[in-house]
Amino acid sequence: MKNLFKLILNIIPRPLLIRLSYVVRPILGIILKGNNFTDPIDGKNFRSFLPYGYGKQRNNVLSPSTLSLERHRLLWLYLKNETNFFSEELKVLHFAPEQCFLKRFKSLKNLDYTTTDLLSPIADVKADICNLPFPDNTYDVILCNHVLEHIPDDTKAMKELFRVMKVGGMGIFQIPQDLNRQSTFEDDTITDKKERAKIFGQYDHVRVYGRDYFDKLRNIGFKVDEVDYTAKLSEALIKKYCLAKGELIPVVYK
Repeated sequence: MKNLFKLILNIIPRPLLIRLSYVVRPILGIILKGNNFTDPIDGKNFRSFLPYGYGKQRNNVLSPSTLSLERHRLLWLYLKNETNFFSEELKVLHFAPEQCFLKRFKSLKNLDYTTTDLLSPIADVKADICNLPFPDNTYDVILCNHVLEHIPDDTKAMKELFRVMKVGGMGIFQIPQDLNRQSTFEDDTITDKKERAKIFGQYDHVRVYGRDYFDKLRNIGFKVDEVDYTAKLSEALIKKYCLAKGELIPVVYK
């Protein structure tokens, strides 16, 4: 199954994968039903999660029901337990909306919720993150997760995120990050897809972020908190929810 998933991820375009997933999810949910692991987003239990990864695959990380990964489940727990996201009236902008969140966030009556992406078939507004069609100081909350590693000019994108966020607003800008690397690595001379997947983790990534990612956000003007939310959770819960222990959540403020 691991090799099959790897083949599917590398061959089928992402927009088509999103459409196909609506058909596959109910079947996988039945096949993998059990009591070993829990997806906190919908509360469903499974004997195992699925493997995932474009290059090197990670075992037991993709939820069969919501299609959430470690980062999604961590973000859900953080938003639910540590923020006012589910209770206060907020104007929210969500980039490249993840399927595990989309319907749930849209159903929240307290949110004025807009999704945007250049290519996603499930986004409300088709827009370039480097040239957003939104006025200055518009959004209380901006979610932009695993997007910036795809953007050649991430500085321009960060400036746009800062521009459209309200003063006093909050954002969460998760990225794939190598915490053992001090400096971000880029090399646009590497063009082979297999080589890019090997080096950058995915064929369409343009960099591997290091710890300097947080300072780059600070240089744009954001206040940045490097939140290790797994430090607040027991080992049992980390295992039960299939989280990545020590993953940092970049929480930014304007």
